[in-house]
Amino acid sequence: MMGYYIIAGAIFLISAFVSNKLKSKFKKYSQIHLQNGMTGAQIAQKMLADNGIRDVQVISVKGQLTDHYNPSNKTVNLSESVYSHQNAAAAAVAAHECGHAVQHATAYSWLGMRSKLVPMVSIASKYSQWVLIGGLVLAASTAFGNYIFLLGIIMYGLGTLFAFITLPVEYDASNRALAWLENENMLTPKEHAGAKDALKWAARTYLVAAIGSLATLLYFISIFLRKR
Repeated sequence: MMGYYIIAGAIFLISAFVSNKLKSKFKKYSQIHLQNGMTGAQIAQKMLADNGIRDVQVISVKGQLTDHYNPSNKTVNLSESVYSHQNAAAAAVAAHECGHAVQHATAYSWLGMRSKLVPMVSIASKYSQWVLIGGLVLAASTAFGNYIFLLGIIMYGLGTLFAFITLPVEYDASNRALAWLENENMLTPKEHAGAKDALKWAARTYLVAAIGSLATLLYFISIFLRKR
């Protein structure tokens, strides 16, 4: 299992670096106040209206970086620091989350695939580690353990697939957000540059997670092949 700990350690360090970088970027761009004086909530509402979306509600939620779009109840959920603040970071996040709402309204295929995987992935991610460990323990005394370990690999693989399907969803939402902000002249060049940089680092968190998940999956597969 030493290989697993090495991979996990490397992923943790890279993830921590990207996460800290993201936080510093959002802190930096939170200091760039918008000349148009609009809050994140107001920007979200305007982007939805401009895209003809009138059945999505913009609401405030507690926490930091807890912003998300919920397709089940059609709500754009903005953290308190985004909902009521007037800066480049808030504009970027608000528009990005509305990008997901636009994806939903236009039946964006990658979002549809991700949504269909959610029920399976939620179960698989919860139990895959236990199935993998159980399979490894049983494999030492019975061949049946290899099949359990393989089941764990398949369950973990669902999470990896979900991570990679998430990438085009997140990048597309950011592209939609930045295009709308620019086309509607919502931000000054300096504000737009800050919003773009913030979203770039936000996307990298998903990229690191996907690569890390794939590396771990390949490691488990290599163990299974050696045991056959």
